[in-house]
Amino acid sequence: MILATWNVNSINKRLPQLLDWLEKVKPNLVCLQETKVVDEKFPVAEIESSGYKVAFYGEKAYNGVAIISDKPLSDVETGLQKEVGPASKRIISGSYDGVRILDVYIPNGGEPGSEKFAYKLEWLAALKEHLATKEDPNKPLVITGDFNIAPQDLDVFDPKAAAGGILVTDEERAALEEIRKWGLVDVFRKLHPEAALYSWWDYRMNAFRRNMGFRIDHIWATAVLAEKARSIYIDKEPRKLEQPSDHAPVVAEFAV
Repeated sequence: MILATWNVNSINKRLPQLLDWLEKVKPNLVCLQETKVVDEKFPVAEIESSGYKVAFYGEKAYNGVAIISDKPLSDVETGLQKEVGPASKRIISGSYDGVRILDVYIPNGGEPGSEKFAYKLEWLAALKEHLATKEDPNKPLVITGDFNIAPQDLDVFDPKAAAGGILVTDEERAALEEIRKWGLVDVFRKLHPEAALYSWWDYRMNAFRRNMGFRIDHIWATAVLAEKARSIYIDKEPRKLEQPSDHAPVVAEFAV
């Protein structure tokens, strides 16, 4: 099973890039974030013409998640079990050959101490409760997407410069660690324990060219599935294109 996650930062803007990438990589599943389109206008026909099925949950101009798969998902669900504040379209899940897939777009959070930052922490707590009440850590499960958190200093191009800022605060990392302790393994860190590689680079300051990045796009799996992980890599090629997403796809292969 080849599974990828990619924050496309508008599926309509990035659709040709996505379709080309699907043809080259041929994944079984791709979890998308920031699709930024209402369900009525999702490009279903274009994706299905490439040989894939898609489940989606979106809203106008913001957020939005979707799972592209080479065969239909079962047991598709959208939203958190207990939504936080005004419900935004940030989580979709489904089952694929006995593996439960959760695609999430965790809030960015804004500046530490702001209302948006508090919302991010509340959303993370709700996600933890969602897992604890609806899912089983002893079964094959992947939670993937744009987590908007770099778990370790190794995941940041300049930890000293980033210290205290969004994506790396102690509060965010602690909240994400609580989710990991539910029973999840960071597949990238399992297979690349010392690699300083990144999945997101700001559009400003020539950040991509200068490799001023953060690893905030993740594929985490329950132990029973993580032990079957064969490989995982960050595909920087789409980030080199004209008008790219600011995120690169992360691709993992599992022997299932």
